Amino acid sequence: MGPSGCGKSTLLDTLAGRLGSNTRQNGEILINGRKQALAFGTSAYVTQDDTLMTTLTVQEAVSYSAELQLPNSMTRSQKIERANEAIRDMGLQGCANTRIGGWSVKGLSGGQKRRVSICIEILTKPRLLFLDEPTSGLDSAASYHVMSRIVKLAKQDQRTVVASIHQPSSEVFELFHNLCLLSTGKLVYFGPTTAANEFFAVNGFPCPSMRNPSDHYLRTINRDFEVADIEQGLGGKKSTEESINALGGGSTELRRKNASFITQSRVLTKRSFVNMYRDLGYYWLRLGIYIALCLCVGTIFYDIGQSYGSIQARGSMLMFVAAFLTFMAIGGFPVGAYTIGNTLSSIPYLLIISLIPGAIAYYLVHLQRGFDHFVYFSLVLFTCMMLVESLMMIVASLVPDFLMGIITGAGIQGVMMLNGGFFRLPDDLPKPFWKYPMYYIAFHKYANQGFYKNEFEGLVFPNNQVGAAAATISGDQVLRSFWQLEMGYSKWVDLGILIGMVVIYRFMFLGIIKTTEKIKPMIRALRSSPPKDSNQI
Repeated sequence: MGPSGCGKSTLLDTLAGRLGSNTRQNGEILINGRKQALAFGTSAYVTQDDTLMTTLTVQEAVSYSAELQLPNSMTRSQKIERANEAIRDMGLQGCANTRIGGWSVKGLSGGQKRRVSICIEILTKPRLLFLDEPTSGLDSAASYHVMSRIVKLAKQDQRTVVASIHQPSSEVFELFHNLCLLSTGKLVYFGPTTAANEFFAVNGFPCPSMRNPSDHYLRTINRDFEVADIEQGLGGKKSTEESINALGGGSTELRRKNASFITQSRVLTKRSFVNMYRDLGYYWLRLGIYIALCLCVGTIFYDIGQSYGSIQARGSMLMFVAAFLTFMAIGGFPVGAYTIGNTLSSIPYLLIISLIPGAIAYYLVHLQRGFDHFVYFSLVLFTCMMLVESLMMIVASLVPDFLMGIITGAGIQGVMMLNGGFFRLPDDLPKPFWKYPMYYIAFHKYANQGFYKNEFEGLVFPNNQVGAAAATISGDQVLRSFWQLEMGYSKWVDLGILIGMVVIYRFMFLGIIKTTEKIKPMIRALRSSPPKDSNQI
């Protein structure tokens, strides 16, 4: 406990092994008197902010988490029963079928959301539970309700709970057994909660009668202490630590297993599909915007005809589809199994976005007749949207800030669009950099080539060029001379290259995530220095 900025969350993150790679750590952390890593299932951490999928119900959120976290040795019915048990333990039976809720749907209260977060973390029945500000944003009644449930769980399963808390009510404060009181990063008191009053009284700061002890402690340690006063406050620390270390205990090295990769992929695919279906802003809003844009494109280029001037108009319209309609395909996701799950679950929605708006634009403009041409048009549009989502996943894994990620992704797409072969024809691109290699890296090159070949091959246009030898010009000639395309391979090769880029981008994202997982602990180890005084927690 302590005032804001005193180091509560930092201490909790240190104990849980969640410190950032840029934080330097001194001293040792012992578990039951031994130096060992916290294995999966041994500990759980509930963050201060609720990171819940707002479109799911309480039952769905906890059940999906149970299927993901619990081992394959348990049947699905056993996992669901474990989820129901956690829901009952946290008193959420009455709202089990209520959506968690967010900006579009009013759902659970703040206290209920906090209990759902705790539900998800206690599914593995961890021996050690870390809670970062579990009462943040809750009124005193809700705070007491949440914390009393946690105390009940701790007593049932002999679980150790370590919580950071800002300013608890007297009822909540009495629920804790031990108190670690911090001020400006320093330890003021560490010992039994019941002995804290005596400690403050002995040091000249007695708690007035009828006053909440936690309020008195926080008011006292927020003053500008003299150095001597701080040292005096630290005087009882050593004996307390020795008594904790003397307890010892068994080893916690036994590692618990979670669900297999196939199970994780299956569950995450189902969960992503449900989330995408219910979240209006995920794909449905984009579908509405695409329909509106394609109506604009279709009416601006309506019945484009087959005059010589339609050559440029067709190219402009197709370039807009390849470049600007894919600009909104933004996504970023964290783990390997989620990459597969998100890919599979997003396919139906991206197909809908490709087919419905694509058909509006295609048939209003009167592009080349033939259903096979429309199918190819939709396939290229679908692949481009998947490709941009894959690119944005890579950006999201490298750029920590959301706004910076959006700007970075837009900048990368802008560069690709610029040298994709429309604004500057391929033969006119400066060769040292923009032609080689940028032109061949940009996916717009293959999207434009696929669209152009699909549209112009087989058409004939009147030749209005001055001094033209022939009265007409074929679509193949337009592709070679007007758009300067590479005609040594078919449009299906262009589509295949785009699909290959999707696969490469997804594997790049997975590689970045896996590399980051391995590098972060190494960086933390390098930044950690040997303990100066062998301080042990």
